[in-house]
Amino acid sequence: MDARALLAEVMEEDLDLSLGQESKKNGEEERRGAGGKKRPVWEDEEEATALVNINAVSRLRKLRAVEEETVLSGSTYAARLRAQHEKLNPGTKWAELPWERRARRKGEGDEYDSEEDSDEFEAAVDDNVGPSTLLEHNKHVIKSKSRLPQGLIEITRMSDANIVEPSEAVIQSVEFHRNAQLLMTAGRDKKLRFFQIDGKRNPKVQSIMLQDFPVHKAAFVPDGSSVVAAGRRNHFFVYELEAGRVEMVKCLIGREEKSLESFEVSPDSKVVAFLGNEGYIILTSLHTRQCIGTLKMNGSVRSVSFASDGQELLTIGGDGEVYHWDLRSRRCFHKGQDEGCIKSTALEVSSDSRLFATGSGSGVVNLYERESFLGGVTKPLKAFMNLTTNVDNLRFSPDSQILAISSRMKKDALRLVHLPSKTVFSNWPSPKTPLQYVHSMAFSPGGGFFAVGNAAGRVLLYRLHHYDHA
Repeated sequence: MDARALLAEVMEEDLDLSLGQESKKNGEEERRGAGGKKRPVWEDEEEATALVNINAVSRLRKLRAVEEETVLSGSTYAARLRAQHEKLNPGTKWAELPWERRARRKGEGDEYDSEEDSDEFEAAVDDNVGPSTLLEHNKHVIKSKSRLPQGLIEITRMSDANIVEPSEAVIQSVEFHRNAQLLMTAGRDKKLRFFQIDGKRNPKVQSIMLQDFPVHKAAFVPDGSSVVAAGRRNHFFVYELEAGRVEMVKCLIGREEKSLESFEVSPDSKVVAFLGNEGYIILTSLHTRQCIGTLKMNGSVRSVSFASDGQELLTIGGDGEVYHWDLRSRRCFHKGQDEGCIKSTALEVSSDSRLFATGSGSGVVNLYERESFLGGVTKPLKAFMNLTTNVDNLRFSPDSQILAISSRMKKDALRLVHLPSKTVFSNWPSPKTPLQYVHSMAFSPGGGFFAVGNAAGRVLLYRLHHYDHA
């Protein structure tokens, strides 16, 4: 074949290709309506003429735009159902494709960075993404500023957080990372497990085996850099997320404690406070991994919680006396009695340090305002008597509008308290809520998710619809 014949053949192939592309382009344009949006492949002709009485079925009444609305056209009914589905099942931003994110931000009037979108998309679609990759995104979570309605709470059960790999033992600890995407579970099967939370698939990211170390408690360091895990041993472990390194720390040289199973990490990520013997609280530096001091209470210490960004520490003893400590001077500046307490079991301070709650062996939870308590008013704002056995866990929501209280001694013993009205939500948990024996619980940083770990090794995950962000 000579050069002219070859050139003619190539030109003919190019012409066929260009004609095919033009035909495909014309077909695409025909399938698009006004504004360039794709039209549905199939439409129900009866939808436009159908009428639906949404007042006849109680569960459809939520679709009403106004209370007097009773009948909707088929197309309006379908649109309302789609909107309700999107409201109950919101996708996380990391799951959006870059062009979807750009379209959403353009509609909201926000500026966007295409380079940043591309990076986030690559991390989202990578099935082998590790904790260190997840930590690079969504470090700051927006919290709801609106007032939470009392009485009934809008809550929906999602897929279990650890549905991919349930634990073989009790879930002793469950906690969200500060970026709200990563959730950690820990228990006596000696494993730390990390899951990427989307509410649907919740894929497992990684698991860490701690040899001969049943975990009684594990917690993220607030700055998100590492995890502290402790058990009934005279040492603890620190797992550094970005480096992927596990370090065993011995900080009890010269002390008689054989267990460090209970602790709290300061909000400034500098100090871990371990509960020791005979009323001692052992303060350990996360930077040097050394004991930097001790605090001494009368009697025994049962629970501790940090306040004022880690500058102060609240502790409660077996006799029900609440201590306030200044960690800069290491001195107790106030003591007060928890009203009606015979045997204290739990203590928790709200994230804004304005409130604190105490739990007792009889199931009573007392709610206090810190400033009033420090001023000598030891009468609680409210005493909640919804539990009848040991109060093991107290958790405030990030915006301090909800207090979760639970007991592991009785089945389904968990309640949510609406703090502005000081009342308990009446619709959840219901008799059909499969909580079982609750051992741990946690709110996500934005308040949108609530996780519950039970004795069966499952972590139940719930969506709180008042909060827009996880």
